[in-house]
Amino acid sequence: MENYDPSNPGAPFIFAIMGIFMIPGLIAGVICAIGMWKIFEKAGKPGWASLIPIYNLIVLLEIIGKPMWWLIVIFFPCTSFIFAIWALNLLSKSFGQSEGFTIGMILLPYIFFPILGFGKYQYIGPAGAGFAGFQPYDPSKDYRDPFNPNTPPQA
Repeated sequence: MENYDPSNPGAPFIFAIMGIFMIPGLIAGVICAIGMWKIFEKAGKPGWASLIPIYNLIVLLEIIGKPMWWLIVIFFPCTSFIFAIWALNLLSKSFGQSEGFTIGMILLPYIFFPILGFGKYQYIGPAGAGFAGFQPYDPSKDYRDPFNPNTPPQA
C-alpha cells in the first residue's frame, strides 16, 4: 500500500486502449446484426428474431431447412465450429450463392451479411430449394421408359 501513487496514468491508459479495440468491434457487431435483421426479413421471418440469442438460431435453422436437433450440435463444443460453418453455407445456398460467398461470410461477416441482406439477392427456399431454377429429378414427371425411348413421356 505504501507504493500507491494516485498520479499513475496506468488505469486510464488501459481503458483508452480497451476503448480503441472495443469501439470497432461494437461497430462491426451492429453492422452484422443489421445485416442479419434484413436477411431474416427477406426469408419471411421477423427481423427482431435475429437479436434474441438462441431464438435466432432456431429461426436460422427454419430458414436453412434443418431440424431442431442441430441446435444441440451447434452448442456442443466439439461440433459447433463445423455445424456453424455448414449452417452459413446453407444460408448462402438459400439465397442462391456459392461456396465463395460462404467463405466471405466466415471471414468478413460484417461485409457479407449486409451484402446478403441489402443486396438484390432473393430467398429461394431452404438451402436453395433446387438452387435457383434447377429442379431435382422427379421420376413422376415426364417419365420415359429407358428400355423403349420411342414411347411418349407419361404424365
